[in-house]
Amino acid sequence: MTRLNQEQVNHRYESWMNDPSIDAATKQELAGLAGNDQEIMDRFYRDLEFGTGGLRGVMGAGTNRLNAYTVGKATQGLANWLLAQKLEQPSAVIAHDSRNNSPQFALDAALVLAANGVRTYLFRSLRPTPQLSFAIRHLKASTGVVITASHNPPEYNGYKAYGADGCQLVPEDAEQVIAAIAGIASFDEVKRMSQAEAEEQGLLVWLGDDIDEAYVNTVVAQSVNQPLLQGELGESFKVVFTPLHGSGNMPVRQVLAAAGFKQVHVVAEQEQPDGNFSTVKSPNPEEKEAFTLAIELARKVGADVIVGTDPDADRMGAVVKNNDGEYVVLTGNQSGALMIHYLLSQLKERGQLPANGVVIKTIVTSEMGEVIAKHYGASVENTLTGFKYIGEKMTRYEQTGEKTFLFGYEESYGYLTGTYARDKDAIVASMLICEAAAYYSTQGKTLYDVLVELYEQFGYFLESQQSRTLKGIDGVAQISAIMTNFREQPPAQVAGIEIAEVLDYSQSIDGLRPENVLKFILKDGSWFCLRPSGTEPKIKVYFAVKGTSAEDAAAKQAALIEDVMKRVDGI
Repeated sequence: MTRLNQEQVNHRYESWMNDPSIDAATKQELAGLAGNDQEIMDRFYRDLEFGTGGLRGVMGAGTNRLNAYTVGKATQGLANWLLAQKLEQPSAVIAHDSRNNSPQFALDAALVLAANGVRTYLFRSLRPTPQLSFAIRHLKASTGVVITASHNPPEYNGYKAYGADGCQLVPEDAEQVIAAIAGIASFDEVKRMSQAEAEEQGLLVWLGDDIDEAYVNTVVAQSVNQPLLQGELGESFKVVFTPLHGSGNMPVRQVLAAAGFKQVHVVAEQEQPDGNFSTVKSPNPEEKEAFTLAIELARKVGADVIVGTDPDADRMGAVVKNNDGEYVVLTGNQSGALMIHYLLSQLKERGQLPANGVVIKTIVTSEMGEVIAKHYGASVENTLTGFKYIGEKMTRYEQTGEKTFLFGYEESYGYLTGTYARDKDAIVASMLICEAAAYYSTQGKTLYDVLVELYEQFGYFLESQQSRTLKGIDGVAQISAIMTNFREQPPAQVAGIEIAEVLDYSQSIDGLRPENVLKFILKDGSWFCLRPSGTEPKIKVYFAVKGTSAEDAAAKQAALIEDVMKRVDGI
């Protein structure tokens, strides 16, 4: 990452102000920064990086911001990479979520691709990220782009690129795209075509209802107990759903209705798209506060389960009633364990569980799901953090037939069953968790009851995550210092327990690609893991313990967190 000094930054700033290809509104925004050296530095000290997850950043004018120019340059790089493959008819699919500027950025990208001769299919309005992955495969496209910043705050937006298999670009391909982007010296090299010209030449094709129907039907086909809700249960079982102002609104409702759920109550205040996410601090189903309005509605209607999806509907959070009748938000690990148990038990009961079935999870995801999967005879594989690595394994096994994919998940609320997509899908997860809740209700159990049973059978697994947001140039340096400190001076013990093993994933452990991640395994089987976020200015610290009871696990976890975070915050 190249960082510029103040003189170089000022030169960049002036270049944008004087560049005839920069529009008047952008120049007016920049003129308002005159004299604010700190803000100018943050906007221009580097180029917004196209990492292995694409672009993500604060929207605004500048090289370190997401705007029409940085989107255009990234898309030209993507086009150059695609054209270098000498495909007979390269094509792309583009989708976007509900964020501010997302529709315009999606159209900008489409017109750049069209100008490069790439036939581009564009959704007319917001669609979930997993539907983009599905559409690439369904239309046999060469690549795809989704404009989203997932669950980031409102000021962010992003740009994720996909391969022909519907999977986010893996590092080798992403590095080629990054090199192609780096080779673009100026915005003048970004080709553009008018919308009218692109449509007239058949290079911009608007997608219709048929692709929505195909996606919904394919998701519904992942049900493992379709007759369950066709009778009285479908009429009586109550679901509350919140799309958190995002793209999950219509597809989740359509899928649940097709699956047989007749009573789906949508949180009205959060139903419509809103790029400011005005009813929540953060549109993130990992956070209980995001479910405040949903829980209020659930109490009012007597809901059996609550589900919520993030803006681009690739993450799903579930809320269930505990033994005191209170609604509690399940962690991503808990929801994953419940879905694995339900899915595999149903397949086994029907004699449909393949002998070579595999569950794929990430290295920071709980071992509880792994223990459950192995109990049913499935194998389990770990990948680096990022669903693209799960998707990559799925594609490999689809090609070789060596294993049959059953379920993929990560602790950050991302799940997939079925091979129709290569990204996490909150729509199929919403259906599966609701179906599981309805199934167990016929036995007089809530999902919370089932979770307790799983703890009693397999052990009291408890996980959590702490993160520190460290923005700007100083934040990048601080995150680097934390990783260096733990790597070069690893603790001998934590919370009074000796460290048994240190896994430094920058050294290509277990055949995985090198990544800046450290995992410390304690002698009692507990572990913690440090990982700088690839999409946010954060360092994330993951914790996992296994206790003999809920109280024992909580005590172990509290001691572990206190000791580790004291060191993190002291660096």
